[in-house]
Amino acid sequence: MLDVGRHPNIELLAYSEVEKVDGQAGDFRVTVRRKARYVEEDKCTGCGACKEKCPTIVPDAFNEWLGERKAIYSWFAQGIPSTHTIDPAHCRQLNGKKCGVCKKGCKADAINFDQKERIVELNVAAIIVATGYDVFAPSRIPEYQYGKIANVVTAIEFERLLSASGPTGGHLDRPSDRAIEAEIEELEKKANRSQKVIAKFEEQHGEASGEFYARYEKGEYSGDEERGKWAEKYQEHLAIVEPLKALKKKAGGFTAAKRLAFIQCVGSRDFRFYPFCSGYCCMHSIKEAIIAHEHGSETTSAIFGMDIRAVGKGFEEYKVRGGNNSNIRYVRGRVAEITEGPNNNPVVIYEDTRERKVKDEEFDLVILATACAPNSGVKQLADLLDIEIDNFGFYKTSATQPLDTTRPGIFVCGCAHGPMDIPESVAQASSAAARAVQTVTASEQMRKAS
Repeated sequence: MLDVGRHPNIELLAYSEVEKVDGQAGDFRVTVRRKARYVEEDKCTGCGACKEKCPTIVPDAFNEWLGERKAIYSWFAQGIPSTHTIDPAHCRQLNGKKCGVCKKGCKADAINFDQKERIVELNVAAIIVATGYDVFAPSRIPEYQYGKIANVVTAIEFERLLSASGPTGGHLDRPSDRAIEAEIEELEKKANRSQKVIAKFEEQHGEASGEFYARYEKGEYSGDEERGKWAEKYQEHLAIVEPLKALKKKAGGFTAAKRLAFIQCVGSRDFRFYPFCSGYCCMHSIKEAIIAHEHGSETTSAIFGMDIRAVGKGFEEYKVRGGNNSNIRYVRGRVAEITEGPNNNPVVIYEDTRERKVKDEEFDLVILATACAPNSGVKQLADLLDIEIDNFGFYKTSATQPLDTTRPGIFVCGCAHGPMDIPESVAQASSAAARAVQTVTASEQMRKAS
């Protein structure tokens, strides 16, 4: 990525959208809308001083909504260009409120609230479509209860939990535990505010609230309006403190998730949704299970699947090593249902197809290996580029030229073409670049000839 940013022959138009494509192979005219970052790219050093000062906190989409970010942010660490962007939907200054804290804290003077969107016209010989993919929404399979059982997460959510730059700093804290910890934090704030109010009454009357309230309940201060208010505030305080104590006691037993279940083919190899295999899910689950074991040697993982498709070079050896060294157990069978047991523990009900028995097993965390789905913008971009999509929703290619779309001069690679892993995507990207070079070369030769 750094090489791309530094290359003299590559112009990177990040945070932009293609709006129109005219012309033909060798002579495309592309209209691109460059969105306003409200940060000057050529001035921003990526130091992050602006987001440290920003007072507005919003949910973080990059961390799969498991964490938070500021209204001025960088999408992810080490991105190119190394700059920040202001979210116009949440920025106080851009929504008519007084703020501008980020501008005051920016020593590079890169913040520009008056920046506008720009239209850029490009003349190119070839186009490569590499729009990636979306993950299947597991809530479409109600028996897995994703979104209802807190400790059932997707593979990409688990990836962010494992990451040192993620919302938990790489610790396998369960979502249910994190929710309780967040509730404790909120209740502590309320308790502190409530305690300040009660302290004023105690100072005024020279008496502890507990002793006063015991006598108040016996009717000693009947008709005393001032003490009635004190009793009311003390009742409200108890309504906060007592649940807080119970939650703190519960949180005292929290540990990192140690019993993990990975469920394969969630949405893929399923005629209700996507009949194809997503290709990378098996190895991705094995990798995540190995990393989880590296985080904690007591961690055990069960990978539930019809089979494990380890088809790449060294993949089978990697799978075996995971089983031998990383406490991974491969369970041949389909998961029928997930229910919730004690302590928010998911219970997996499945058919063991080797023993031909229906079994159930309790885990700390269940990870769903969701299908590789076509990008949500496929249809819109296909119409814009005037290219076709196939029956599964990916871009349609030629049988004899697998990177060529239905329009000459436009090529495709990676998961825009269909489900594939990183090594295959990289190989396809090189191939697509080679096909684009052929188009460029042919168009130059035609210009010279004419």
